[in-house]
Amino acid sequence: MKKILVAVTGASAMLYTQSFLEMLEGEQVSVHGICSEAGEKVLELEGHTNSKSLPTVSEWFDCRDFTAAPASGSAAYDAMVVIPCSMGTLAAIASGITQNLVHRAADVMLKEKKTLILVPRETPLNRTHLQNMLTVHDAGAVICPPHPGFYFNPETLKEAALTFSWRLADQLGLEIKGRRRWRSTP
Repeated sequence: MKKILVAVTGASAMLYTQSFLEMLEGEQVSVHGICSEAGEKVLELEGHTNSKSLPTVSEWFDCRDFTAAPASGSAAYDAMVVIPCSMGTLAAIASGITQNLVHRAADVMLKEKKTLILVPRETPLNRTHLQNMLTVHDAGAVICPPHPGFYFNPETLKEAALTFSWRLADQLGLEIKGRRRWRSTP
């Protein structure tokens, strides 16, 4: 069973967070979470919800708690997904500044050579954003902007978000029940 850490930060795109966590329901994964203060505000604005109401996460850690398990490599997470990843969070990770548990956990994932996936939502991107993305990429992170696939002709935003969630599952090495693939036969 894979142990995955999900971090929610203060960028728009909570639809993708919800989709990703719903997709993981019933799968053989253990999911823990961290939500920044700004992430909580955006969850409320976009989804009229909070982190504790999100599916699949069995344990939430306070973003200010540097004694929480994700602050140490000995917690042995297999992967971390920051969804969505604000540009402030990206900048902190790129520069190695650990002002909260999300930043520290991402730093731990990089130093332990574990999978770190960042889902940046900002658009358009300026030079600093792009440089920060290149910096974290070079440090070992995967940059995965939330772009759904349209070749399955999704009819709703929820269906479009699911196509992106499948891409994240692929990056995590998870085989998801019901996952559709381009031109594959059942």
